[in-house]
Amino acid sequence: MSSKYIFVTGGVCSSLGKGISSSSIGALLEACGFRIAMTKVDPYINVDAGTMSPYQHGEVFVTDDGAETDLDLGNYERFTTSQLTKRNSITTGQVYNEVISRERRGDYLGRCVQVIPHITDEIRRRIKDVAKDADITIIEIGGTVGDIESVPFLEAARQFITDVGKDNVIFVHLTLVPQIHAADEFKTKPTQHSVQKLREIGIQPDILLCRLEGHMPLAMKKKISLFTNVEEDAIIEATTVKSIYEVPTIYDSKGMTDVLLRKLRIPIESVHKDLSIWQNLRDKINSLDKTAKIAVVGKYIELQDAYKSIYEALNHAGIANGAKLEVHKIQSDNITAENVDETLKDMDGILIPGGFGDRGVEGKIITAQYAREHKIPFFGICLGMQIMVIEYARNVLGLDRANSTEFDASTDSPVISLLEEQAGIDNKGGTMRLGSYDSVTKEGTLLRKAYGTQIISERHRHRYEFNNDYRQQFIDKGLIIAGVYEEEDLVESVEWPGHPFGIGVQFHPEFKSKPFSPHPIFRDFIAAALGNS
Repeated sequence: MSSKYIFVTGGVCSSLGKGISSSSIGALLEACGFRIAMTKVDPYINVDAGTMSPYQHGEVFVTDDGAETDLDLGNYERFTTSQLTKRNSITTGQVYNEVISRERRGDYLGRCVQVIPHITDEIRRRIKDVAKDADITIIEIGGTVGDIESVPFLEAARQFITDVGKDNVIFVHLTLVPQIHAADEFKTKPTQHSVQKLREIGIQPDILLCRLEGHMPLAMKKKISLFTNVEEDAIIEATTVKSIYEVPTIYDSKGMTDVLLRKLRIPIESVHKDLSIWQNLRDKINSLDKTAKIAVVGKYIELQDAYKSIYEALNHAGIANGAKLEVHKIQSDNITAENVDETLKDMDGILIPGGFGDRGVEGKIITAQYAREHKIPFFGICLGMQIMVIEYARNVLGLDRANSTEFDASTDSPVISLLEEQAGIDNKGGTMRLGSYDSVTKEGTLLRKAYGTQIISERHRHRYEFNNDYRQQFIDKGLIIAGVYEEEDLVESVEWPGHPFGIGVQFHPEFKSKPFSPHPIFRDFIAAALGNS
């Protein structure tokens, strides 16, 4: 079979769910036995997402090879078996940087370098590079149709029609059908205009995903079909659901799989479709019969996407334990010694996620002390582990001014300090300790019990580290060093002694959790929280 390409675009407004839609399409095609590849195109000029604030772009998702990418790549990994690397993230910054570098070397032999063909050629080259080992490649184009930043990428997508043949490329367009409550009716005009804008570029969508709150009457589908030139059965209702993991089965029930195969010129009778894992997952989600209250104490709590992978990993662990989770998002700035008991006394488990900067750090330290002293299951991730170390140093080792040099460069007890290789680095982009590293787990620890193996591999994103100058002091006072990166003798995990579940890890386990295979530490954390409740 020739390589096939599916371009997913969005219209009207952002945050309609292109990432979930793209991931669900990938899940459906994998259920049909195809090897898929997934790529996110981001039209921003940043080379990657690594230097952007969570307020700008949500969390940064890290791949095994250390790429700092858009959070939608996290959705791709959670919904499919696609192995993502830095190749799967394409940005305007990367494309222009490459083309300008070639121009400086003289690779264009004196020609005038232009958006067409040089920029669009580089975009197409990168997409085809991802597609080498796949039957079908899904390319999500960020932003919305009409954004000036997206034009080169949409033009490159249009060129695929003649480049690989119309039988091998289709376009899925996600658009909004708003409901005007005063008139008590849905309005199709935004969808009509969005498709019209796409057709002006030279792209006729093959499938429309219509995002709406409710159900689409047949008359509305006929009207949209008439004005967009999209067949009625290729207009798919994309309504709000209780869980994003229901989307693949819902799309399939509305005929999405068959339409995809038909549009891709793949005989439906030649395909064996097996959605049983998604159906079983849906049934599990609908039969959760326990509840646990989990506090997530962080700096960017008001932003749902800032801790996207954390929330999804908690969700996966809840499903694995048959439990619904009540996640209480608590701003660490607001926690004081006076209100911590009132804030956290009813929580079954407490999690402190990663982060940068000193805002809210003292509230996190108070939180960690409360969890340790009150035996509440606790999970610290990246900065969360460093908070555990600082709190233990102050309140058990007696180092009253213990801190991280990130927060207090003059502290006389720098129990957390800058990684040696980070000294002297001025550039912020792509210079942290990034990607997968192996750790050796200590026998008898919560870490070893969770994984069931001595060697583990997890992804990292940080500049500061446990200071080994204090390691023996911590060990003498009972802190358990549960995991170590032996090559550089770096502490990767610590645990509280005599505590039902108090674990901190320097890495980011949330990036490797999937709904069908929840991350083992998250799984055991929620099990401990249920025991505490």
